[in-house]
Amino acid sequence: MKIRVLVVDDSVVIRRLVSDLLSSDSSVEVVGVAANGRIAVEKISQVNPDVVTLDIDMPEMDGLQTLAVVRKRHPRLPVIILSALTERGAAMTLEALTSGASDYVTKPAAVARSNTPLAEIRDELLSKIKALCPRHGVHQPSPGCLLAADHQQTPAQKAMRAPRRLEIVAIGVSTGGPNALNELIPALPADFPLPVVIAQHMPPFFTRVLAERLASRAAVDVREGIEGGELRPGSVWIAPGDYHMEVAGGTDGFRLRLNQDPPENSCRPAVDVLFRSVARTYGNNALGIVLTGMGQDGLRGCKEMAQSGAQILVQDEASSVVWGMPGFVARAGLADKIVPLGQLAGEVLHRIRLDK
Repeated sequence: MKIRVLVVDDSVVIRRLVSDLLSSDSSVEVVGVAANGRIAVEKISQVNPDVVTLDIDMPEMDGLQTLAVVRKRHPRLPVIILSALTERGAAMTLEALTSGASDYVTKPAAVARSNTPLAEIRDELLSKIKALCPRHGVHQPSPGCLLAADHQQTPAQKAMRAPRRLEIVAIGVSTGGPNALNELIPALPADFPLPVVIAQHMPPFFTRVLAERLASRAAVDVREGIEGGELRPGSVWIAPGDYHMEVAGGTDGFRLRLNQDPPENSCRPAVDVLFRSVARTYGNNALGIVLTGMGQDGLRGCKEMAQSGAQILVQDEASSVVWGMPGFVARAGLADKIVPLGQLAGEVLHRIRLDK
């Protein structure tokens, strides 16, 4: 069964380009296009799509207004935002993601201006469409990040063991991340006693806007990561787009290190890079958390953290937009516990109290 897609954009050029990119995959069918939100809302009932790609900046009814209507009438319909790679585009996209959009991709026009091959945007868009429509049975894990023999068929959890004193929390997240972080980070108290480091798959502009939005709602100090950033209690650092972020210890304490080494799992920042550095630097005094996301980024990093004695929590399937990243970790038997998103903050605080 093909995945049915409705393409919504006020530009006829973009509508045709996106339609052509999607039609190159035999498992996807573009069942309609719409030039604005008003037309899109009508067409959803007519063509019954499995997923909608939605532009933000449109006349008559823009993307945010359209999303509000779609969420009211079709709460479970996946919506992927087509976003401009600009500061304004990042702000509007983050608004859409926290208002119920499932994911986003960079608009083909923006990709063309940045000299990124169209094949990359096609592959990203198709991967996200397939991840959001798993019932069609066409989704394959992202290439380059498979550990085929490293996971079991059913979720498993590590055996109970004596708690260790925690000194850092490391979080990996992708698809559905802004909403998940928007629930988890504001739930941490102002006196949270540990530093938090986060790898969220996002490009430049987006990570800074995400940090600013979280900072406006959180009691802890949320910032985009910087070279040499100090890992102190209550500091929350989000890896900047297009940079890997690591942690390291030295004579001046624990600090951030940024680099532009090659992407891992097709990602920069990559969760694996961050988690490996946490395993090296903090050993069994670390807590890793893998939230919603497609692909397997974080699986290798969790293996190294588990081997160093660190604790690992993963978000449960029911509360995840895509149970890819947390699912692979759970099936590999690396998770100490599988936790609903709404209970994660409490679980973290519980483990900190146990480990004192």
